Amino acid sequence: MVDTRIMNNTFAELGLNEHILAGVEALGFTTPTPVQSQAIPAVLEGRDIVASAQTGTGKTAAFALPVLQIIAPASRAAREAIVSATTIEEQADAPDVTAFAATHDDSPSISVPASLGDRAGDAAIDAASRDLSNDKDDFATNPSGEAPKPKRRPRRHHRKKPPSADPTTSTGETTSTASVAAQESTETTSATHEAVTPHSGDASAPDTASDGAPSQKAAPARKRKRRRARAQEDAKKDMQGVQSDAQEPTKPKPKRKRKRKRKKSANLPDSRANNPNAHPFGPFALIVTPTRELAQQIDHVVSVVCEHTGQRAVIVMGGAKFERQIRELEAGCDMLVATPGRLIDLIEHDHVNLAQVQVLVLDEADRMLDMGFWPSVRRIVSSLPPTRQNLLFSATIPPSIQSTIDAMLHDPVRIEIARVGETADTVEEHLCPVTQGQKTQLLQELIRTGGAEQGGDIERVLVFCRTKQRVDDVCRTLKQTGFSVELMHSDRPQKLRERALERFRTGTCQILVATDVMSRGIDISGIDAVVNFDVPLDPEDYVHRVGRTGRAGATGHAYTFVAPDEISPLREIEY
Repeated sequence: MVDTRIMNNTFAELGLNEHILAGVEALGFTTPTPVQSQAIPAVLEGRDIVASAQTGTGKTAAFALPVLQIIAPASRAAREAIVSATTIEEQADAPDVTAFAATHDDSPSISVPASLGDRAGDAAIDAASRDLSNDKDDFATNPSGEAPKPKRRPRRHHRKKPPSADPTTSTGETTSTASVAAQESTETTSATHEAVTPHSGDASAPDTASDGAPSQKAAPARKRKRRRARAQEDAKKDMQGVQSDAQEPTKPKPKRKRKRKRKKSANLPDSRANNPNAHPFGPFALIVTPTRELAQQIDHVVSVVCEHTGQRAVIVMGGAKFERQIRELEAGCDMLVATPGRLIDLIEHDHVNLAQVQVLVLDEADRMLDMGFWPSVRRIVSSLPPTRQNLLFSATIPPSIQSTIDAMLHDPVRIEIARVGETADTVEEHLCPVTQGQKTQLLQELIRTGGAEQGGDIERVLVFCRTKQRVDDVCRTLKQTGFSVELMHSDRPQKLRERALERFRTGTCQILVATDVMSRGIDISGIDAVVNFDVPLDPEDYVHRVGRTGRAGATGHAYTFVAPDEISPLREIEY
């Protein structure tokens, strides 16, 4: 246990270097808070830490500032390795100038045979005379002395002749062709038989005998007739077949299916192998948070400090595009801020390697180590090296997760700024007994009148409900009454969640209705009141809800609407 009486007045006394101190000045921090004064020296010593402090006491800076200083040597070594690797690649790709100069002399001596030189000289003289004659012709055609314009080659249009669509034409042509072929075959047959038939010396020899009886010469004539008839029948059959083929309807050509280009998805092989020019490194520190909004808040603080240290922080969370986060990881990462779900997806697709992580930070450790997030956290921890520094920060450390903490950490330093379950002294808590049906009317009157203690209008009100359906119903009722309302829960898209949070932060929206997704680490200054529309079932959730107001020394009010069926969870919160 760290002695809470040991306090430091400045950040320079905590052991931070000049680069980190420049980032602290850019953030606007002047005096360290109690949790920062005790946690930063212990982190710089390399100890495991379990820190419990009230909400709004600067826990983010308590672990972010010393972790960036711890991983600074690894960040510097990674960049030096990239520079040396790039120099070696450039030297390997550069041509060998010395060898080229040795093999290619500026004044080469080449011996040419006399005969070859004579032939080359004659060819050069002939070419020069031809060029001179051509120049004279060109000058004759162009007396002005201008250079002749080159003759333009005529363009040839290659067009295919369209096929004939009339089937009768093709049929007629085929029929005539078949008839000509049949006639030619008949003539050939007759000519052949006439040549073979023996004749006497007289060319007009009769085919019969003198007594009128048929002679032996009549037999070849009958064969010729039969052959001619057979040839005509074959020609008719061929003609009929061609006509039947021409009468059949032509089938349309099948249309070519257009191949659609597949979109590139994130389920690709290792993108580092696809891009040989990428030189990824890290991460050397990993911060895991339960909500996207808390991850964005941590990334904002870390990015401001990294501008002065020369390091690089990357945030990966759900609701954002895979491709952009993968590109940022390929460019190199010193500190990675992530939510569990998206980080596991990137690990499974081999887009991030946690083998170089030196420090693991679990923000809101009570939620990260409970039964809801613990399976995902255990999977992430299995991808980390066994030798590392572990930091656990939260507003509450319940006894239910104590066994898990003992298994993860080695001889941890325990920092407790306030008693477990204790709210800030700057928050005034009010209890409002009411029935379930009267909660909406009571909320409207509370916003209009500003509450009994304030006596004026409330500029910003944060309303917490137990379920997402309850959030939708309360938001709809308040909008119908005329209030400026935004809602926020896990089913809303990331862009709408960011827009609602930004409008509430800038004062454009007066009321924000949300589930417990807003109760963890969201730092919005100027919240006048927090309303627990439903009593939380977990006492730790009550502490986180109430901690959204009364931050940075300002006063705040917390109203809890208690129905008769909510007495049991209220007693757990009180005790």
